[in-house]
Amino acid sequence: MSSQTWTMKEILETSSSYWRTCTLHTGVKLGIFTLLGDAQKDVSMICHELKGNERGVTALVNALCAMGLLVKEGDFYKNTPESLRFLSKDSPEYSGFIIMHHHHLMDSWNRMSESVESGKPCRKRASHAGETERESFLMGMFNLAVGMAPALAEALDLSEKTRLLDFGGGPGTFAIHFCKRNPQLLATVFDLPTTRTFAEKTIERFGLSNRIDFQEGSFTDRQISLRHSYDVAFLSHVIHAEGPEGAEQIIKHAVSALKPGGSLYIHEFILDNTMASPLFPALFSINMLVGTEKGQAYSEQQLISMMKKQGIRDISRLDYTGPSTSGILGGIKI
Repeated sequence: MSSQTWTMKEILETSSSYWRTCTLHTGVKLGIFTLLGDAQKDVSMICHELKGNERGVTALVNALCAMGLLVKEGDFYKNTPESLRFLSKDSPEYSGFIIMHHHHLMDSWNRMSESVESGKPCRKRASHAGETERESFLMGMFNLAVGMAPALAEALDLSEKTRLLDFGGGPGTFAIHFCKRNPQLLATVFDLPTTRTFAEKTIERFGLSNRIDFQEGSFTDRQISLRHSYDVAFLSHVIHAEGPEGAEQIIKHAVSALKPGGSLYIHEFILDNTMASPLFPALFSINMLVGTEKGQAYSEQQLISMMKKQGIRDISRLDYTGPSTSGILGGIKI
């Protein structure tokens, strides 16, 4: 639990921190970093390419300079090495999709009081939203997963596993990296039909179409049909979208797909048992409040209890901490 002592300065900085957020989002949305690329341009050149207003563009690029995302030399602006790497669409490490996903969440966060008072969401789930929002969500999850997948693949010992179920695996990023690290492994990505095209293209791009297949379905469907032949099931950031009953149902489905002795791994934003820290999982529970009917972040003890009820034993937390303090619990099906 946080022991921070707040000063008025810190309160005001927190209260206005969305100004920085909105400036970053606008820079990405308008493609400022892509437009600049590795060149230097003045305001008139940027305005011409954006068809933008001089006063507005000047205010934006100067603010991006003050944030350290652009550099100004005389009348000319250029990217920093970091903005060129992460915020230009021409970079293989472009992370603008997750930033735009955060942008699409902002209206619901601004309406948080409605959800606190009603207990109901005030936005549609990203997987059921419009095409632009859905693309930002799926590609944003890909942005995040690509960054963490290599370290996560190293954290899981799958050297003796042959069949993996990536349950709710989206574009298949984790399945791809698990298979790259473990040449004996075959995998199935299970997710919604709307994800199939993107997943299959991603899998093909990594040259793994012969080792990773895709199965359509919803992991909240009680009549779900899965092969019962997997020796490992991996659930990354799917449980938090459901309430306790739905979360346990997802775990039940995953366990039912495992052979006896198979391994279950759950990767989540895990709260401590007070439910009041760490910070990111606690804030993420609010994101689930404003965006889902019953979703939330869960504590380590809550997840362990669900796993035990579904026949998982020898449960332990792996020595792994991902972005935003995510963690992994693993256990064996009896």
